[in-house]
Amino acid sequence: MAHLIDSMAFVGQTPWHGLGNQLTPKQSIEVWARQAGMNWTIEASPVHYLTQLPKPDITASGFSSSPAQIGKHPKCDILLSFDEQQVLYRSDNQAPLSVVSQRYQVVQPREILEFYRDLTEKADFELETAGVLKGGKKLWALARTGQSVSIKGKDVSNGYILLATACDGSMATTAQFTSIRVVCNNTLAIALNQGNTSKQGMVKVPHNTRFDAQSVKQQLGISISAWDEYIYQLNQLSNRKVKNAEVDRYLWQVFNDKAAPISRSFNERAMTKCKTLFEGHGRGAMLESAKGTAYGLLNSVTEFVDHERRAKSVDHRLESAWFGNGASIKQRALDLAGLMVV
Repeated sequence: MAHLIDSMAFVGQTPWHGLGNQLTPKQSIEVWARQAGMNWTIEASPVHYLTQLPKPDITASGFSSSPAQIGKHPKCDILLSFDEQQVLYRSDNQAPLSVVSQRYQVVQPREILEFYRDLTEKADFELETAGVLKGGKKLWALARTGQSVSIKGKDVSNGYILLATACDGSMATTAQFTSIRVVCNNTLAIALNQGNTSKQGMVKVPHNTRFDAQSVKQQLGISISAWDEYIYQLNQLSNRKVKNAEVDRYLWQVFNDKAAPISRSFNERAMTKCKTLFEGHGRGAMLESAKGTAYGLLNSVTEFVDHERRAKSVDHRLESAWFGNGASIKQRALDLAGLMVV
């Protein structure tokens, strides 16, 4: 079976997906680039296509060019260029990555890691995972911020910043706050609704715009503001008791989003499994913060997506949980949980 993860590295305990090369803490960006398989560059080449033209008929009087004669001549191959597009490929193995427009702004693997250099050297951030998905089409790095919270004394979540990009058109370069619940390693993007339009804790840079790391950090507000808002919401959710009817309605809304229809059989399985996790079978489900609360209900969804949802492999599950449909499900779960405490 083909794997999505091309290479990755991590420090500390083995990640929940069980993949990667383990490093000792406080390694340099150069070591991370090598061990995470990110020590190559994305190169660009014009798009060419092969076509055929009639060979000229060389005679004593010169080249023949009449339509009748051209039709009888053998043809020759000719390579032409399509200037509006370019092919992106890896510098190390020349493997193709995608075909994009000439306006496309490439974000290099090294830029993903360099984003964290000053943060790790001056602000006590620590890289924990970095790697390459889909042969280089997606790249990411995840660093712990040092922020941490204990909900009702025992339920600990740590703060991270995830930076990821893609060169296959599947996502913009995205920087976002992420939390990881220690008891179960559930991951959840800290992207909270601000008004009706934007998300706090997330910055997206489309690939028709140059990636400016310092600008992204300023927009993201690498400070305590987004984290504080998130923790405030988690505390509210941990104090909000839920009734059986509310549990069923919540899970139905999470797994029956009209904008992203899923098969009925999958919905039923997902809702049943999440309810089982919520009712005491999930990791940390019996902690005071989670038992019978909206916070526990939210975590039943994140645990399902990260650990229980059907997938071709663990790295397919990771790709979905962080960047794909699984990430969308978790964001919808957070948004809907927030409505319970409005």
